[in-house]
Amino acid sequence: MTSPVELRHNRVKVVLHTLAAGPEITGGRAGTRPLLLLHGLGERTARHPPAHLRWPGPVFGLDFTGHGRSTVPVGGGYTSEVLVGDVDAALCHLDRPVTVLGRGLGAYVGLLAAAARPDAVHGTVLADGPGFAGGGVDPGSRSVIRPEIPSEGGSPDQYALMELSDDVRPPDYARTLAGFAVDGSGQDTPIWVAATVRPPWVEAILEVPGVASGTLQEGLDGYC
Repeated sequence: MTSPVELRHNRVKVVLHTLAAGPEITGGRAGTRPLLLLHGLGERTARHPPAHLRWPGPVFGLDFTGHGRSTVPVGGGYTSEVLVGDVDAALCHLDRPVTVLGRGLGAYVGLLAAAARPDAVHGTVLADGPGFAGGGVDPGSRSVIRPEIPSEGGSPDQYALMELSDDVRPPDYARTLAGFAVDGSGQDTPIWVAATVRPPWVEAILEVPGVASGTLQEGLDGYC
């Protein structure tokens, strides 16, 4: 595994890991686009790709802000939309179309990235994991409980756990995002739902023509 790459996103540093270098490791054919893994809430990029995952090209994993080896900012301020900037930094660094596999929180951020950068995202697979449901469809209380943050910081950031677990995900917003991904990608099926949990935002995007569902590996096989 090669050394992680540090990327700048505004005032934070996000870390991109190379988990598999390409065809010489996976046995796939040359020229297959990269797979970018986006982890769940409170997680970090693993040292190796999941054992059950089959992908014939290079595999990368991104540590979101406040997670893994990426910067833990002072005072929080996390939203899924902010984390899309982390993904955009990785896409700019890779400088070629990638397929995204998002788990939990990473699945929702992957949907946002597919809508924002359909030129750079060739297929997004959404899988179950921590932070998948978010905070529901309606805003919660305006009061904010400040967690006790250790003086030295730490990962995962407690502000990230608090704020992203309460992240609002309206179904109509998610449906609009899926529409942007479909319209801008030029693919028949740019979004693939491999999750068994179906919160309202997932049910909403499944109504959009061009969003399909099935097993995780079926989705990856369709994009590779």
